[in-house]
Amino acid sequence: MVPMPETQPNDTDGREAYEAPETAAQRRARRAQFLRDLNEARELRDRVQPRRARAARMRQQMRMRTFRW
Repeated sequence: MVPMPETQPNDTDGREAYEAPETAAQRRARRAQFLRDLNEARELRDRVQPRRARAARMRQQMRMRTFRW
């Protein structure tokens, strides 16, 4: 079966061909935004699932106690 044209991968990866590669500053800004969103999602999950969040905190503390530098 032949895939539909809109589902075929394109070689530009969603970006325009003439666009310059991203700079380190742009990459850092994008990464900072991603980390902010990730932290916000974790906080939301902790609020809506307090028991699971507490268990995750306990596991993390145990990991940190047993970690050797």
